[in-house]
Amino acid sequence: MRADLPTGTVTFLFTDIEGSTRLLRDLGPEGYAAALDAHRQVVREACRAHDGMEVDTQGDAFFLVFPSAAGAVDAAEEIATALTQGPIRLRMGLHTGSPLATTEGYVGEDVHLAARVAAAGHGGQILLTEATAALAARPFVELGEHRLKDVDGAVRILQVGRERFPTLRTVSSTNLPSPASSFVGRERELADVLARVAAGARLLTLTGPGGTGKTRLAIEAARALLPDHEGGVFWADLAALRDPARVQDELATALGARDGLAAHIGRRRVLMVVDNFEQVVSAAPQLPPLLAACPGLTLIVTSRELLRVQGEVELPVPPLAEADAVALFSARAGLEPSEEIQELCARLDSLPLAVELAAARARALSPAQILERLRDRLELRAGRDAAPRQQTLRSTIAWSYELLRDDEQRLFARLSVFAGGCRLEAAESVVDADVDTLQSLVEKSLLRWSGERYSMLETIHEFAADRLGPDEREELLDRLTAHVVELADRSTQALHNAAETVVSAQLAPEYANIRTAVTHGLEAGEPDDAAFILGGLYPFLTSHGQLVEAREWADETLARRDRLSAAGLAEALVAGGELARFAGDLERAVSLKHELISVADEPRRPRWRAANFCDLSEIALELGDFTLARTYAEQGVAAGAGARADLCFAELALREGDLEAADSYAGAALAALEPGAFNHACGLEIRGEIARRAGNRGRAADHFRASLDAFTALADGGGIADCLDGLARLAAERGDPARAGRLLGAAARLRETRGRAPARTDAPFPDVPAATVDEGRALSLDDALELALSEAAEL
Repeated sequence: MRADLPTGTVTFLFTDIEGSTRLLRDLGPEGYAAALDAHRQVVREACRAHDGMEVDTQGDAFFLVFPSAAGAVDAAEEIATALTQGPIRLRMGLHTGSPLATTEGYVGEDVHLAARVAAAGHGGQILLTEATAALAARPFVELGEHRLKDVDGAVRILQVGRERFPTLRTVSSTNLPSPASSFVGRERELADVLARVAAGARLLTLTGPGGTGKTRLAIEAARALLPDHEGGVFWADLAALRDPARVQDELATALGARDGLAAHIGRRRVLMVVDNFEQVVSAAPQLPPLLAACPGLTLIVTSRELLRVQGEVELPVPPLAEADAVALFSARAGLEPSEEIQELCARLDSLPLAVELAAARARALSPAQILERLRDRLELRAGRDAAPRQQTLRSTIAWSYELLRDDEQRLFARLSVFAGGCRLEAAESVVDADVDTLQSLVEKSLLRWSGERYSMLETIHEFAADRLGPDEREELLDRLTAHVVELADRSTQALHNAAETVVSAQLAPEYANIRTAVTHGLEAGEPDDAAFILGGLYPFLTSHGQLVEAREWADETLARRDRLSAAGLAEALVAGGELARFAGDLERAVSLKHELISVADEPRRPRWRAANFCDLSEIALELGDFTLARTYAEQGVAAGAGARADLCFAELALREGDLEAADSYAGAALAALEPGAFNHACGLEIRGEIARRAGNRGRAADHFRASLDAFTALADGGGIADCLDGLARLAAERGDPARAGRLLGAAARLRETRGRAPARTDAPFPDVPAATVDEGRALSLDDALELALSEAAEL
């Protein structure tokens, strides 16, 4: 074996240059050779700095090994950072294992897996397996489980850093939850699900009361079906949803679809598990058209009642078989099967959730003691119109609840105020939680902990909510609303600078709680609360893809202006005006922004007066009044708008045809703005359009690509669509109307699903075949981005 190579547990790092052929063409042989040499020096210096060894080099790819996972991750980050400003973008993959060291290097599946992980990434992206992540002992971004070519089973892949990249290049992907405990029993039901899907069922509904294990069965079936669905297997939980109109939005979020659900799926073979459909069952008629539009899509739905729509195949999920229930209790409690356990499971009707809850008590009670305590409580029953199993489950949950200490009972009930779960600090602030009691509820299977958030199964959440009296519920809703108002206040500044990308990602899991807080503020006659939430969070709400709902909230808030304070009115006007502007309702936006100028209080929007004048300038430009646009821009300068005013003057000069002045203004704005901020992304797009109109297609493509990357990181569909329009015009100008049509179609579809208006409408769209526009509308966002980037690369 090679004496210089570390042995035992080691971490492999594979690197590869993205688009090396294109780089060679763009840089030329000498330029590419120089860039390649510089990149090799960076890689080798980082490798040596962290005790790594170079195992092999093939062309422009490196195979490195490190004695520690942490050192390998640090080296990968140093390499990525050092190459940020250069033309080379590396994709990197890490995996930790114990391979066989030989005279030629390493042999084993660990080497193969590390190489496959690296190949799945994109330029600038660092991927790693769960084995490396665990040893590196740092937080990483979860990318779900993926199937890799020639690798058995699904592989959990994580990413270093929060930068957003296109979908991984894997055989298939999944966001299915990874249950912490084993799957016990259900062999017959699992086989039945698989057989029905194999027979052609595309809408399979698993029915039964809460607690029968519908969700777990669906997840296990989906895992088994993963190899058959190259488009991926995904899970969407509707437990926190109450508005049937938002079902497709939730499904799109689960798939990462930012351009419409049907367009994202297309003809790919995709399986979706849709959990907890019963509370939005009126949305069921939306599913058959979705299936018709996506011939490769299969849905496994869990619900307490039938959906009663065309094509539905029902599979009732019964209680566990007696032997399986005993095995489940024994496995969870860590006990050998016994007659007491058998009787206990029978008294629980062998319902999986009831068995799980009873087993949790085995930490403090013997099965015989649990059975004794259970007898009287099983006589507590729900109303006569409830299904028998619902009565039994309710009694079982009630029994588990009554065994809690007083402080546990109180916290258990109070946590139900959160619609979509919560982080620790929210639980402490809103419901006076403490870590010890939270942990106790987690251990007793009444609370779940995952991804730094606490949540409840929906059945348990409903039971907990029933324990709250109306006065206490109202108090907690007030406190939750105050918490969201504070969250909005903390987020306001960051949503207007380079931190917007990170903060928006942090806000995304809170959307259900934001909805609850805004709704409560309006219903409770406290529109100020809704106003402060909207005024602080409107950039997130706009980019997050909920523009329609956010506009409804803003309109309802302003309709209560007689109850708004001066400060609340200012916040509502800021949010209402901006949401209307981005939606293309320019008359409404102008009205609200003029009213804002005369308000008695100062809104929290940074440099709001200057920004308001700049907003009005951009609206005037879109309405064709250049004189008024210039007046507003000058007022913005006087109010201290700075770089934002430069963007206004750049857009004005662009539309007047003074491209030299436009480029000068745009360059000055970009020099003053931070990358990552929304306005910086806008500046890149403007400069791309300036270069296009000047006939410099290569420079235009570079700016459009940079802007596209920035808007993608912000998840801002409107900005992405603007860049697609620009690249479409470039494609048409170089004689490719088919590609132009597909890009225009993708942009149009994206605007329709996001409710966003284009940034400018003065540039005519090229004449393209109508069929290609339809093709573009059918593209997924990832495919549209790939098409756009390939257009940029060819110029």
